[in-house]
Amino acid sequence: MKREFLNREFETMKPEKLRPIQEEKFLKQFDYVWKKSPFYQKKFKEHGIEKRRIKGLDDLYRLPFTQKDELRKSQEEHPPLGWHCAAPMKDIIRIHSSSGTTGIPTFVGITKHDHQVWTNLTARSLFAKGVRRTDVVIHAVGLTFFVGGLPVKDAVEHIGAAFVPIGTGASDRVVVTTKRLGGNLLHCTPSYAQYLADFVRKKQNMEPSELGFRKLVVGAEPGGGVPSVKKRLQEDYQAIVSEGMGNSDAAPIIFGECPAGQGMHFCAQEYIFCELIDPDSGEVLDMKDGAEGELVYTLLDREACPVVRFRTRDRIKVFTDACECGRTSFRIRCIGRTDDMLIVLGVNVFPSAIKDVVTSFRPRTTGDMIVLLDEPGPKVQPPMKIQVEYSPAEKNLEALKHELEEALRDKLVFRADVQLVAEGTLPRFEMKAKLVRKVYAGE
Repeated sequence: MKREFLNREFETMKPEKLRPIQEEKFLKQFDYVWKKSPFYQKKFKEHGIEKRRIKGLDDLYRLPFTQKDELRKSQEEHPPLGWHCAAPMKDIIRIHSSSGTTGIPTFVGITKHDHQVWTNLTARSLFAKGVRRTDVVIHAVGLTFFVGGLPVKDAVEHIGAAFVPIGTGASDRVVVTTKRLGGNLLHCTPSYAQYLADFVRKKQNMEPSELGFRKLVVGAEPGGGVPSVKKRLQEDYQAIVSEGMGNSDAAPIIFGECPAGQGMHFCAQEYIFCELIDPDSGEVLDMKDGAEGELVYTLLDREACPVVRFRTRDRIKVFTDACECGRTSFRIRCIGRTDDMLIVLGVNVFPSAIKDVVTSFRPRTTGDMIVLLDEPGPKVQPPMKIQVEYSPAEKNLEALKHELEEALRDKLVFRADVQLVAEGTLPRFEMKAKLVRKVYAGE
């Protein structure tokens, strides 16, 4: 494998050399937050935090976690950006927003300095994912409030690639523009990549591979790392598929998957400090190979809207063995979000894992599915109801239902009631896919 880096110094830096840099930046950032953020001034006081006792990253565990609901409440009480914003409004150059999929959207402001930090780390992540200055990037993601829009534009241009801002809801334009401009890289959600594949087959009478994409860079939801989904996209487009992950309250893209395909590399080495915790107890876990837990972020270089020990609710698995690409940072796979997790008789089940099983049955299924909840989760009384689309060519629906239920029981250890529905019954998504329908709420 050819070893290429956007910032060789930090991407290949040994942990023992990186740690002092993170320590210095953390102490500077902590001092800044202590002085500038009313939110953290109050929070630290309520938890009895003494500034003199925080001497470095080894003392991070003494500080309280920050929850998303706290940031939402902070903005409700003190609009527009909340008590946690540590920079004056006159210094804010752009405002983004979270998607609001788990509650009321929250705003995130950035200063000119923050913009530069975002551009650097997002570009580093995209470069790890294979974006090069010779690429023509077809951007089929929103360019509005979404942090995966304009910040990605800035990062792509920083790398030197050509950025084509098509956005969502314009699949005809994606096809025409890609052909005319020679687009070779598609940036979108995994859901949209699947949607586009179906669209060109049905509406354009062509195979997705005929579009000419050689790279698919996906993110914003689990999918690019789900084995059966990734395999489907690779086969449909005859392209390399790499995934990334970020967080609207931290940075647009923080992790990027290199060509080795063995997880997403952490690419914000000097900008963000990561912890792994037990999602139930909050206990800090070792970031060792094979460890699983919830990802927690502390920003090390942020002026507006800094967060300390922010619980992302992203459930991850960690890989720390050496990667052939030469990057020295740890890698992850996102298992799912802890607030999406369902519990069936004590067994934790993530919707993305269900989709992996369903997609593995292609072409007998289309790969599209949705969990039906009759009552609020996360606890679900078995059998879990799941609608799955079958392909028109499938004739033995009774056998398919039985095999799907057996596979879900064997691989995910829960009992399911699979309800087969015809192709085209379930909704398609151009942004984040919804894998759960709350029937009790009238969705």
